[in-house]
Amino acid sequence: MYPELKLFIAGKWRTANRDIPVVNPATEGEIGRLPCASKQDLDDALEAAVRGFRVWSRTSPRERSDTILRAAALMRERQEQIAHAITMEHGKPLNQARLEVIRGAEFFEWDAGEAMRTYGRVIPAAPGHKFSVHHQPIGVVAAFSPWNFPMSQPARKIAGALASGCSIILKAAEETPAGAMHIAKAFEDAGLPAGVLNLVFGEPAEISGHLIPQDPVRLVAFTGSTAVGRHLTTLASEHMTSVLMELGGHAPVIVCEDTDVKAAGISSAVRKMRNAGQVCTSPTRFFAHENIFDDYATTFVERAAATIVGNGMDQNVEMGPLANDRRAPALTELVKDAREKGATVATGGAKHGDKGYFFQPTVLLNVPDNARIMQEEPFGPVAVINPVSSLDDAIGKANSVPYGLAGYAFTNRADYIDRLIDEVEVGNLSINTLEASMPETPFGGVKSSGYGREGGTEGLDNYMIVKNVWHSADIT
Repeated sequence: MYPELKLFIAGKWRTANRDIPVVNPATEGEIGRLPCASKQDLDDALEAAVRGFRVWSRTSPRERSDTILRAAALMRERQEQIAHAITMEHGKPLNQARLEVIRGAEFFEWDAGEAMRTYGRVIPAAPGHKFSVHHQPIGVVAAFSPWNFPMSQPARKIAGALASGCSIILKAAEETPAGAMHIAKAFEDAGLPAGVLNLVFGEPAEISGHLIPQDPVRLVAFTGSTAVGRHLTTLASEHMTSVLMELGGHAPVIVCEDTDVKAAGISSAVRKMRNAGQVCTSPTRFFAHENIFDDYATTFVERAAATIVGNGMDQNVEMGPLANDRRAPALTELVKDAREKGATVATGGAKHGDKGYFFQPTVLLNVPDNARIMQEEPFGPVAVINPVSSLDDAIGKANSVPYGLAGYAFTNRADYIDRLIDEVEVGNLSINTLEASMPETPFGGVKSSGYGREGGTEGLDNYMIVKNVWHSADIT
């Protein structure tokens, strides 16, 4: 079920002179060889994207929309094939991989509709003069997607670019390349003109360092860590290139005293372990009111400890392995640091099993503010639960990190909800649910979690320029 990996440039599939292994994180066995793009490959992709932009930007919105919808339909038809490839390369349970394929298709379907709604406006003017505002595609996009969602993360970037009339060069994650390859194949079969979508793989620094300084590149779209996002933003700024940055998070969850404690605890534990916690919006820092702290923590710990961990291909598995061998040592160090500073490890805290990159579902209680995990995103199945004395206390702790991507709360009090909306410093706030976004809602962060939005009616804004036109009936 795992595809032969290739680059997709100028509408053609090609191999490369150098390749690296792709490993199944559940078995540690090699499942494929990833071709690494050379500088010539990147130059060919850039030349193809320039040609593709000339064609695609002059294609009607209706035709662009129809092509995107055809590709999305093919992704839905190929759900099982794509999902198996995602589970093999990433490790997530097969049912979660199936849902990710559908979510990726939904991003395309939403943006296909938005392609026909990039409205401008007419501004009232004096007789003989017309002021009008036009939205036009920005140009060639260099996009970089992460490994944690092999299908839906590339889909966000490609959907926004193609719906806007841009061409795109996507560098997909070297650990999880198959999802992006299946997207490219669907667009090839849907009749997308050559050069509009180009897919490359390889060393991230080499590819970004080569593509971003090129004059035809007008937008850098990146999802990943804050450190890398800052570096790419600096590189882009040297060439006055626009950026769209969806960066790291360290999501707080405020659990108020009026909530259904058991339901909130179960929901929190299940969501925390989804995708093995490797989600930029993953709920991580749980602040429960002291009156319900014990009951909430007990429920959370019991459900987390009961999580079924194993190979994503196995039936009933709820959490697969970490996606690569770098994550377990990093999580081990965070847990060790928290324990040494006085935290209680209520469950987990170490690798799981002898084979594969598995880590135990882990819950830390009463973690001091000076522990590293209170400031550093674990990006794994590790949760922190601390008591708070009031909503003021909870909001203060929620806002105490430099990140502001997603935040959550459990409460039914109208006055609490009003304050949470006004005071929690995040781009996405969810109340009584741990879902962070949908295709029809804008998604992005504040503070060190980046800027720009993907999805919703705002999702195409970064991919377009605003042009003002002043037409005078007479030469003056």
